[in-house]
Amino acid sequence: MTRKPRSAPPIAPTGQPAPAAQAPVAPTDARLPADQPSSDAEVAAFVAKMKGLAPAAGAGRGRLIFAMDATMSRAPTWDMALQLQGDMFRAVKEVGGLDVQLVYFRGLGECRASKWVSNPDALARLMTSVSCHGGLTQIGKVLSHALSESGTRKVNALVYIGDCMEESIDHLCARAGELALLGVPVFLFQEGDDANAERAFREIARLTKGAFCRFDRGSARQLRELLTAVAVYAAGGRKALQALSEARHGAGARRLLEQLGPQGR
Repeated sequence: MTRKPRSAPPIAPTGQPAPAAQAPVAPTDARLPADQPSSDAEVAAFVAKMKGLAPAAGAGRGRLIFAMDATMSRAPTWDMALQLQGDMFRAVKEVGGLDVQLVYFRGLGECRASKWVSNPDALARLMTSVSCHGGLTQIGKVLSHALSESGTRKVNALVYIGDCMEESIDHLCARAGELALLGVPVFLFQEGDDANAERAFREIARLTKGAFCRFDRGSARQLRELLTAVAVYAAGGRKALQALSEARHGAGARRLLEQLGPQGR
């Protein structure tokens, strides 16, 4: 008997209530490159240690906003990116103490946000339903949405993945400054080598005391480690990130700690 795919949390335009229901998410056939084995087995080695460091479920839970550029320029590597981002959510599921919200933009002014969920698998499934549409970047909307969510309840980190920036850098930095006042670090991951995007991303990271990282399109393992490190940081704070950095597979955590400097959550 054929099994039906499980439904995922609804996505709604930022600032608007989510619709009551959403069509089931279609399965994806994305695959990692053959020469890049999954690091899930390695991540499992430090999960037990993380359980004692992360906030207990239901008390002081971390909140992570995961935002991504879904415009057409990212289409060539979209399937791989979705797989890696799904790996990140699954890798930190056992850590506990982390609620995640997915935000993406694409097309003509479309910017949507999911509900907050405590089960990373739900967002991993939801991401597979997002496809790339042509349009300009809407990073300002992402930062404004994070500000709005932070005004309701503490957001521990914002992750943004994109490849370009087509907005006013001063406008984005103004929003970043407001996030800094609320103590929300922004971790920006740049795909490709667009100089304008790099300049903006580095400045946003600096203002918010977050981090900027670049990754090559073939560096699947590097991206997975970095994304996992940020999620662990949001769930268990700097102490949890430090524990991850001391592990054999903690290269991503070490890179983030270097950029965070001596201060941090």
